[in-house]
Amino acid sequence: MAKVICVTNQKGGVGKTTTAVNLAYYLSKDKFKTLLIDFDPQGNATSGLGIDKTDTDALGATMTNVVLGEASLASAVRPTKYKNFDLAPATPELANAEVELANMQRKFIRLRDGVREVADTYDYIVIDSPPSLSLLTVNGMIASNYLLLPVQTEFYALEGVAQLLESMKLVMKQANPNLRLLGVLATMYDKRTSLSAQVYDEIKKYFKQLTFKTTIPRNVRVAEAPSHGVPVGAYDKFSKGAKAYKAFTKEVEERTK
Repeated sequence: MAKVICVTNQKGGVGKTTTAVNLAYYLSKDKFKTLLIDFDPQGNATSGLGIDKTDTDALGATMTNVVLGEASLASAVRPTKYKNFDLAPATPELANAEVELANMQRKFIRLRDGVREVADTYDYIVIDSPPSLSLLTVNGMIASNYLLLPVQTEFYALEGVAQLLESMKLVMKQANPNLRLLGVLATMYDKRTSLSAQVYDEIKKYFKQLTFKTTIPRNVRVAEAPSHGVPVGAYDKFSKGAKAYKAFTKEVEERTK
């Protein structure tokens, strides 16, 4: 049975999609059969793996079809160029689907139902959720065992986090009592600035042992990799960013044993 991890933060630009893509990549490198579900209407996880999200004919079924009940999650899954690594792609149409979903039955558990169909096929399922507290995000939380929170080490880093955690508690109380916070990952860490160190200390003070020991540095290779349609580990495995995501993945594996 797959361990399902929802990567989320209601703030954009915190490295959420980058974290989801590279976590899935390194899990697959460690021989875990892994599915990455792109559940963000921006579709950045899809394009970040070199797939043209505008070519709807070539894509076939996407998460839009899954959410609307037009296709099974299994039919939307496609292999990536990496062994043990599959993707369920998203396109901008997913935003329209969310509007339709609001008036449909079982609107909060569409993703959970899909995940249950394929859970026995994978060791890990990673969900890249939207940068908002939306209906899609709630679907992601209800479908998951774990919540993973990337937080950038910049001013206002913890803004909105309390609201996200309240939403998590609500989901636990009403729909998914098994959900728990896997941990908080400090991203865009710049050891040359005192601000990064101060914010990281604040994160550790707030989340204590839930803070991952690994920090993800500001790194040119991490920023460049999506434009080449590959994870940073495939783009430059010796870069600081790649080494950090590899170490972080080991921590995730340890915490989900």
